[in-house]
Amino acid sequence: MVRAERNGRLYDAFKEHGVVAISWHEIGDLADLRSRDAILTRVRRQWPQLSQQSAAMAAGQIHRFRSVMKKGDTVVTYDPGRRVYLIGKIVGDYERDPSIDEEDPNIRRVSWEGEVSRDLLSVASRNSLGAISTLFLLSDDVVTDLRRAMSSRQPAPEPGVEDEEPAEDDVFKNIQSKAIEFTKDRVSALDWADMQELVAGLLRAMGYKTRVSPSGPDRGKDIVASPDGFGFEAPRIVVEVKHRQGPMGAQAIRSFLGGRHPHDKGLYVSTGGFSKDAHYEAERANIPVHLMSIDELVEALVENYERLDVGTKQLVPLKRIYWPA
Repeated sequence: MVRAERNGRLYDAFKEHGVVAISWHEIGDLADLRSRDAILTRVRRQWPQLSQQSAAMAAGQIHRFRSVMKKGDTVVTYDPGRRVYLIGKIVGDYERDPSIDEEDPNIRRVSWEGEVSRDLLSVASRNSLGAISTLFLLSDDVVTDLRRAMSSRQPAPEPGVEDEEPAEDDVFKNIQSKAIEFTKDRVSALDWADMQELVAGLLRAMGYKTRVSPSGPDRGKDIVASPDGFGFEAPRIVVEVKHRQGPMGAQAIRSFLGGRHPHDKGLYVSTGGFSKDAHYEAERANIPVHLMSIDELVEALVENYERLDVGTKQLVPLKRIYWPA
């Protein structure tokens, strides 16, 4: 697994250019750093403030990317917004190429084979794939489950591999990361009507009153939120909710914008994410429009959870835990 940076910001670049990439650009070209010890020396020189363990972990990941990963190895990356894994094979040795992304210039060429929805994987595979490290080794069972899902397009028939234990110094972050992913799993499992109610409940928790459209043609809006509940007082937020696999494109955003009033604010929620063209369409819209992916939806849900009404909490029950500071 090679993470496509925070929130999967490089996922599209990985897919478009046929690469995976990592950062640590400050230590320069890795071509002459053929051993883990040589990389560790460079890491310590660049970041003397790092603890011995942190420096060793960084050096280990860089060395794995630089020298341990081989041509023919299966490689996986993840788009948390669309909740899909991209699967391929390494086809090139280490290169430094800042043209793809200046902050992640260390690359390996990849032949991508296809995408897999997280919903098709076993619970154990999803748990293992929730590790927070930039780069980590997947078990053979997880790779087998990914390839099964890619070829069959069917959910796992039964649980598969045992959970991987996270690194000791990352226990809390691992649990936190997995909790977010499992919350997204719960949200993704809602039906469309419940998803609409969840978004409406979130807006109420944020101080708005809402009107939810009944089932049937809604003329491009599922929810209207405003301070007074009727849409007379500003801001009047018009909300469209799409709960399906696959990203929404530019045409969907244009259709949504077509019926808006000049002083409306638009919120378009899509659990399948958005295409590049959809983001472009929203940016050039003549009213403010925010595109909310499942990542942002869950982040807002967790942030406002204590203010949700009882009915909304029942849609996605969450339990608070305490961790030693």
